[in-house]
Amino acid sequence: MNHLFALAGLLGIAAITPGPNNLVVLRAAMQAGLRGTLPAIAGVVLGGLLLLAVIAFGAGGLFTAYPSFQRWTGMAGALYLSWLGAALFVRAVATGSEGSAFGHGLPISTFGLIGFQFLNPKSWVMVLTALATWPATGLRGHLPLAGLFVLIPTLCLLLWAVFGAWLARWLARPVVRRSVDAVMGALLVACAVFLIPLN
Repeated sequence: MNHLFALAGLLGIAAITPGPNNLVVLRAAMQAGLRGTLPAIAGVVLGGLLLLAVIAFGAGGLFTAYPSFQRWTGMAGALYLSWLGAALFVRAVATGSEGSAFGHGLPISTFGLIGFQFLNPKSWVMVLTALATWPATGLRGHLPLAGLFVLIPTLCLLLWAVFGAWLARWLARPVVRRSVDAVMGALLVACAVFLIPLN
């Protein structure tokens, strides 16, 4: 039980700190309100569960046998996120008052965000860390872990959605909207750089 609480704390910290998923949900809330974030939150949570299942029952063995494959997977995901963030930043700076850059190129649909988890280094880090410290095996043994991967990200993403909905009223001003877009793009790059595997 203590192990479960420790892992819940680790997942909570990882899920609440800024990352690509949080930024997508934040932007969805700014554009469409709290209700508009539900498909994005569902996509992130379902994608995380699918990633957990794939690694727990298959890819984890591949990564153990070939550590360089895990490193290159993380590098590819981080580079992809860096490219997205840089593109968002440039569009925000170059966009006129009538447009908004953030969200351009990022998945916003449920299915898009399910697939996005396989390119998100932060999702990989969370899943691999959880599985590396989880003593149980088999489908039944992984059910408590799957429960944590539903409950904790959902609560954290809802907090980001509330913050995004609160920000929405300020985004009626084009200057504020473009500034927020630029900051979002820069944060996405920073998150990706931080998650680049170093060894």
